[in-house]
Amino acid sequence: ERQLKFSPQNLKYLANLCHDCRECYYSCQYAPPHEFGLNLPKVLSEIRRETYRTSAWPVFFVNILGRVGRSPILSLLLIPIVFLLVTMIFQEPAILFMAHSVEEGSFYRVISHGTMVASFSFVSLFVLVALIMGFLNFSREISQGNGSRFSFSSLKRAILDSLSLRYLKGGSDGCSTAEEEASSKRRWYHHMTFYGFLLCFLSTTTAAIYHNVFNWEAPYEFLSIPVILGSIGGVGLLIGPLGLFYLKKIRDPEPTDPLHSQMDVAFLVMLFLTSLTGLLLLLLRETAAMGIALIVHLGIVMGLFLTLPYGKFVHGIYRFASLIRFAKEEQES
Repeated sequence: ERQLKFSPQNLKYLANLCHDCRECYYSCQYAPPHEFGLNLPKVLSEIRRETYRTSAWPVFFVNILGRVGRSPILSLLLIPIVFLLVTMIFQEPAILFMAHSVEEGSFYRVISHGTMVASFSFVSLFVLVALIMGFLNFSREISQGNGSRFSFSSLKRAILDSLSLRYLKGGSDGCSTAEEEASSKRRWYHHMTFYGFLLCFLSTTTAAIYHNVFNWEAPYEFLSIPVILGSIGGVGLLIGPLGLFYLKKIRDPEPTDPLHSQMDVAFLVMLFLTSLTGLLLLLLRETAAMGIALIVHLGIVMGLFLTLPYGKFVHGIYRFASLIRFAKEEQES
């Protein structure tokens, strides 16, 4: 209601501010089957998908890693296969296919710690820079001609709104379902996915502190902090994506952009398999299957990381930038 000028910049801002609750679709008298056929959620989804391409950095990788059909192939097939082939070339098959006791450093008998750190540090640095540049590109674009849209109070408000998933409440009771009823299920599955991802990240961070500060090498005991955080986060990353996938399958397809929906599903599958292979690695770490489980898990994680700046994950980044502007506008109104 505050936006009376629908410039390309404002449309991109509104599209990423939208979280697809679909209340507008079911409340609008001009939505299909009316002859005007006003389908706002679908249009905003199309614009949102376009911003993933136009704001991404570097542009060269958009067509390689950002195509709808390519990201799951890269993440779930090609990169794990490359990981396996490289490991088999430089590692003795006896070590790769033998059972290892849970002793300090047994993971590193399959892939050395130096190799893990070097490869994932390079990829993580690239992904971090790409996400920051995408955030800055998008922020500049949606603020064009509107002056400064940043303040520490608006940043604080955006952080709190993001962590609580405040607007996934819809009007009050949640997002609209295919039966046009409000439900909080989508919000809670998003919570499980978001905080599951965060706990897995904290698990990895804690493991890095264990190794580099205390010289404690993986794998760690079941009741250690990295394993507890990773296990809880992993369960969240199983339940959350499965729930969101189920809700997506039963939702009304009419207000949906098919390509955006395919991107959503690909990301949910990658998150689910990242968690599944991680939990399987935990269960198989004393068996002869540990080496293959480790390589497959690391390959999928690497593939997921490489596609983060060019797929559905960036909606969280661009939505955060939109929430900062929204909080600032709210303060000024």
